[in-house]
Amino acid sequence: MGNILLVEDDPDIRYLVCYKLLHAGLAVQAVTDGPAALDHARRNRPDLVILDVLMPRMSGLEVCRELRATPGTAGVPIIMLTARARSQDLEQAYAAGATDYVVKPFSPRELLHRVETMLARVAG
Repeated sequence: MGNILLVEDDPDIRYLVCYKLLHAGLAVQAVTDGPAALDHARRNRPDLVILDVLMPRMSGLEVCRELRATPGTAGVPIIMLTARARSQDLEQAYAAGATDYVVKPFSPRELLHRVETMLARVAG
């Protein structure tokens, strides 16, 4: 357990999150856009997805909806990681199927805690 798909187009954030998760002993695969995320998730079902909302080609909300609509990935926990912090943004994310919501800027330690907690729930 601990196979994470990170979907983030910002290279600095992608590096930071990968670094933190890898040093915690988790396996991370990073992609930069929605179509790549869907392709990867269908071929290699992740235990958890960390998903940016604002990305080129396909929004994180669209990716989230598609993952929820696909039988193989419907139950995978999804943490939205985004700069969008308005209450309607949270509502849209949860309506799309997000499991958790983390606002940028974020604490890498807090993100790791949420990831580990969610993975423990899935394993338990």
